[in-house]
Amino acid sequence: MEEYTLVVRKPCFGLPTACPSCLPVFFYLKFANVPFHLAYNLTYPDSDKIPYIESGEYVTYNNEKGGIIERLKEDRIADLDTELHSVPEWISTKAMISSWLADAIKYELWLGTDGSSAETIYYSDLPWPIGKILFLKQLHKVKQELGITKDNSEKIEEQTYKRASLAFGALSSRLEEQNFLFENRPSSLDALFLGQALITLQALPETSVLRSKLLEHENLVRYVDRLKTEFVDAGSSSSVPNYPSSAAPRRGPSNWSSKPKSKPKREKTKEEKSFQRRSKYFLVAQLVSVVLFVTLMARADDAEIELDDEGYE
Repeated sequence: MEEYTLVVRKPCFGLPTACPSCLPVFFYLKFANVPFHLAYNLTYPDSDKIPYIESGEYVTYNNEKGGIIERLKEDRIADLDTELHSVPEWISTKAMISSWLADAIKYELWLGTDGSSAETIYYSDLPWPIGKILFLKQLHKVKQELGITKDNSEKIEEQTYKRASLAFGALSSRLEEQNFLFENRPSSLDALFLGQALITLQALPETSVLRSKLLEHENLVRYVDRLKTEFVDAGSSSSVPNYPSSAAPRRGPSNWSSKPKSKPKREKTKEEKSFQRRSKYFLVAQLVSVVLFVTLMARADDAEIELDDEGYE
């Protein structure tokens, strides 16, 4: 079988990657017995292309329609959900995991805790000022995605935890003492939930509300521990880290390949030289973007203050 490279965010908290977008893809490939090795991208912490998979000229990014797992199915590389697509309970369970639990982890990483876990996962390898400002920029984005304002923050928090609690209860009842969620075999839902649950249990602090709600369901915790032991702790050649720290998500197969070079050196094309220059200037571009972000936010705050002052006149 052809071997693939899965490019993810860095390992931390005892996991091959603690990124909520990356870890489920890792487990999906493991469940499907697709040979792959990991590569870690440390240069673009806020890229929505990560994770991405490549092999030779084949490449698929996380931000493509449906995400990587759906693309793997469409491209006939790995489909664990055969005959499950039309099962009503499978569809509703997928919606619950992909929305309620995904939103709960996003909320907990960025808002429900002190943010140290999110900073470790995404920004700890960047210079402190840039990492901190990018963190604040992403925090603002998460608030927008979850629809959080000053007026409804408490309501959103209560709703988020309530939905997560209902989801854990439903999954616990669904799983009972089976090895997997459906038909006692792995599916994409197992990969999604296992990735979410491991991040909840290992990356979130002990004070996490979401973590405490998951710990209430012993069969879910046993399920997570068993699969982690089998697919992470056991270790294999596919989980050996490989750090192309300067590598960036490529736009097409002609830009970059992770395969070892065996051919003589050739003169770089204009496109490759341009790509290399853009990579060198990444931090500068990020710094400019965050400065603009902070400036615009400050202006917005000033405008709100002026409006408040006018209201009291």
